[in-house]
Amino acid sequence: MFVGEQPGDKEDLAGRPFVGPAGKLFDRAVAQLGWSREKLYVTNAVKHFRYEWRCKRRMHKTPGQREAEACHHWLESELQLVRPRAIVALGATAARSLLGRPVAVTKLRGQWQEDAAGRRVLVTLHPSALLRGDPAQREAAWNAWISDLSAAAPLFAARRKKDEEKPSVRAEPAFAG
Repeated sequence: MFVGEQPGDKEDLAGRPFVGPAGKLFDRAVAQLGWSREKLYVTNAVKHFRYEWRCKRRMHKTPGQREAEACHHWLESELQLVRPRAIVALGATAARSLLGRPVAVTKLRGQWQEDAAGRRVLVTLHPSALLRGDPAQREAAWNAWISDLSAAAPLFAARRKKDEEKPSVRAEPAFAG
């Protein structure tokens, strides 16, 4: 399960998470790591787009703790329904919502933490941080982010092996004639 901050403008309009510019980076990372987005549950800690108008555009505004707390029961409901083996917190808002405390993402990035319910949470940057970063550092930032995410790779390998071990079900004809 991947948890981001909040929907961006494109996500808000589409009604789905990670479909805008940050979502394109997320998809690129998922593909590079050999994962299938269809097998991932992707959501946000805050369920609405907090923005301010600049000219005729809705510009992202970082959600406050009040917004995260107001939406936390929805995130907990998703966690109870999905029951993920592990969670990747994309950014400080997601990490704080999941871990229940302020999180220094740059200090803990790429490291597993444990939430109050004992669930494993991998902390890393939100892909939008890569978009806002220094263009001269983009490749290094991308490689560091991929390295963070790759800490979850053993879970995907274990899942793939488990899926391969399942007996295949062959349909038998209703009658032979």
